[in-house]
Amino acid sequence: MEELEDRAVGPCREVDSGMTRVFALLGKRWTGLVVAVLMQHPVHFTELRRAIPGISERMLSDRLSELVAAGLVAREVDEGPPLRVAYRLTEAGVALRPAFEALDLWARNHLSITGPAVQ
Repeated sequence: MEELEDRAVGPCREVDSGMTRVFALLGKRWTGLVVAVLMQHPVHFTELRRAIPGISERMLSDRLSELVAAGLVAREVDEGPPLRVAYRLTEAGVALRPAFEALDLWARNHLSITGPAVQ
């Protein structure tokens, strides 16, 4: 805390447009968790839904569509039978790995495990 106390208070700069775009996408509820699960390996829709307790099919479908449109996730149809849809991270999605690992480390160091879960 001393480090913060030594800084002079002054005017703020406007938020960077890159950060605005990042949080407009990844700051939506469930989106980060979807990406985190896909960091492991490609997953079928049903398995992805099971891996994220509390997410509805509709919400998962919406978040996946947004991630596909943003170029972070690829949707692959397995004609079957039965017809199944798998999702995997694109190169741009995989490039988020260092940021997600840093967030995980930060959470382990700074967020209480026994605190209330964000839902």
